[in-house]
Amino acid sequence: MKFLEYTPLDRINDFLSELNLGERTIKGRLEAYSCKHTGTDKKLSLSLENEILDYLGKSSDTDSSSPVEFLLSRSSRKTLIYLVLTLYHMYPDYDFSAVKAHQFLTEESWDTFKQIFDTNMLEASKEWIEAYGGSSLLETIYKALNEVVKLSECEIYSYNPDSDADPFLEKGAIWSFSFFFYNRKLKRVVSLSFCCLSNLVADGFAADNLCYEEDGEIFDNMDI
Repeated sequence: MKFLEYTPLDRINDFLSELNLGERTIKGRLEAYSCKHTGTDKKLSLSLENEILDYLGKSSDTDSSSPVEFLLSRSSRKTLIYLVLTLYHMYPDYDFSAVKAHQFLTEESWDTFKQIFDTNMLEASKEWIEAYGGSSLLETIYKALNEVVKLSECEIYSYNPDSDADPFLEKGAIWSFSFFFYNRKLKRVVSLSFCCLSNLVADGFAADNLCYEEDGEIFDNMDI
């Protein structure tokens, strides 16, 4: 997966790098990748393919919600591998070997994403209008995505990991969501992730650390 630089994404990323909303901070980013193997991608891709085939060989699940039927298609397996490789490039220090196919959910349309975005990003959208005016934050994201991956040709996936396997959740996180916009024809994917952090929890954590350090200094000066 090769990281692609696109100017339309830069302004959005700058705005969402750390948006302080008082008691909360929003962090978000959009990254574009071409689905071409680079570095260790080929080895990792082969390893993921073998894991999937091993899973299919052992599975006897006939539940309609099972990912088995989805993974029987080679093109579907390639899609899953591209999404996991994207995660590896976004978070190189995180281990995604335990990622399962059912954690990637295909969304029906842009409207599904819009509903989730509007629910969680209302305050951030207001800050965007105050800062830039003109088009809304969502409209700006739509235009940028359309320029990079042509939304009308995209499959939209959301990533829904277990809480203990979520690289997007940091200390004090209130919520997070992640989407992937994948264009098969262009062999290109854009990842979009948002996380909301509680500044109150973060401040409390910092205060606890400060108290601990001060206590340590007191004890350091004592003869025991």
